[in-house]
Amino acid sequence: MASITVRVKSGGDVADLEKKVHALYAKPLKDRKYLSKAELAEQYGAKAEHLNDLEHYAQRHHLLVSHRNAGARTLVLTGRLGDVLNMFRANVHMYHHASGTYRGRQGEILIPRRFKDIITGVFGLDTRPKHKAPHRKRALSMAGPGGDNGVSATEFAKRYNFPTSFQGTKLDGSGECIGIIELGGGFNNSDLQIFFQEIGVPMPNVSAISVDHAGNNPTKHGNDDGEVMLDIEVAGAVAPKANIAVYFAPNQGNGFLDAITAAVHDTERNPSVVSISWGGPEDPGDQQAAQAYHEVFVAAAALGVTICVASGDHGTADLDAAHWDGKIHVDHPSVDDMVLCCGGTQIDNGRDVVWNDGTPFANGDGGWAGGGGISELVPVPAYQKKAKIPKSIVSKKAGRGIPDIAMSATNYFTRVQGGEGASGGTSAVAPLMSALIALLNQAKKKKVGFLNPFLYGNVSKGVVKDVTSGTNAIAGTVKGYKAGKGWDACTGLGTPDGTAILNNL
Repeated sequence: MASITVRVKSGGDVADLEKKVHALYAKPLKDRKYLSKAELAEQYGAKAEHLNDLEHYAQRHHLLVSHRNAGARTLVLTGRLGDVLNMFRANVHMYHHASGTYRGRQGEILIPRRFKDIITGVFGLDTRPKHKAPHRKRALSMAGPGGDNGVSATEFAKRYNFPTSFQGTKLDGSGECIGIIELGGGFNNSDLQIFFQEIGVPMPNVSAISVDHAGNNPTKHGNDDGEVMLDIEVAGAVAPKANIAVYFAPNQGNGFLDAITAAVHDTERNPSVVSISWGGPEDPGDQQAAQAYHEVFVAAAALGVTICVASGDHGTADLDAAHWDGKIHVDHPSVDDMVLCCGGTQIDNGRDVVWNDGTPFANGDGGWAGGGGISELVPVPAYQKKAKIPKSIVSKKAGRGIPDIAMSATNYFTRVQGGEGASGGTSAVAPLMSALIALLNQAKKKKVGFLNPFLYGNVSKGVVKDVTSGTNAIAGTVKGYKAGKGWDACTGLGTPDGTAILNNL
């Protein structure tokens, strides 16, 4: 069986929406009026006749319409691969890799002539998985936080001066929802109950949402559970009264895009911030996919939803040793200019420096370092024009620079499948930043939304602390960038000061 997502054109002007979004975030927070999901769907959603026509055509090709969303402009179709390829002609092959088998596409997808001006993208024929696994030390057992087991994320919230109260209100995420994107694995409530009891924080309400028939499926082995638990435990420790909605999707094909789309357009749980700790190398050749993600992020900004994305965990390689292709990459979707890209630091002698364990790629392991670099696809956004973004060490051209901010990527206490130990990676920074967003939203009683223009425009007011030491080059493997005064392609603007951000919003 195969599953594909078909995106259709907007009933409105998407380019005009993006212009309106940028104009919106040029205003002070108090003057912004975000679109509601109903308004977004009405003004920029798909036309019903386009979806109806496509739905009937798919059914004639024996495909099942498993999901339809006019606001998101998507139809998810499932059926036999042969039937999918009869509807959308494409050159598809199976590839075998040490880590498994995946389906790959070569060349263009042929859109039926009748839909040439309606369909903007078809996703899911390529099933290469996304890569992201937390950086974990040896799992211990029933030892609680401290020592080699790491510390609670609340300690990092203190380090980066996250606000704890505002105008007499305790800030704990009350009234907010944090969306978390996961591509496999799952969580055990029993582990969560013990974890939050051990760190002395109330356990948050956690919901699992199925996307494309995936679900909360914890396993006895594998890194996916570690990613899920890390995300929940970090966000929940800092914002325990926020509802946490975990969107589970398959780690192949259209699953990633569908999960993000589901979170942004969710009218039931309404997350005000979405944390993404998965990704893969930017592919300048697949502009259709990049544009589809970008349009979802523009919609999120129009709704006032913040998107926090991890920058990657293997420096400028952006892939682990087992999968690295020998090239320098930046991570997608963290490189999109409508998301807040979250990089990594480590704490040496009390100060933040670039996260880098100093090891080379060897025997399928090593090379843990904060992702960062310059996009080959996305131009320098307006908010980075004054940040003195360097040119790419690959192409020597200018582009969107990542990350935007950074925080500690090491030494987070976690509990997974009964084992406890220190974990991290930029996979921890995205949910930590998402928890800060939830606190800011609670304090201001309004969604802060797309934060990048504010952060870059208020550096002089102390909203970030510069990180000036370290590199994200992988020892003996691949060159990278160095930290220095001002923005750099290792830690961005630096580490955020949560209270300073709140006081200047």
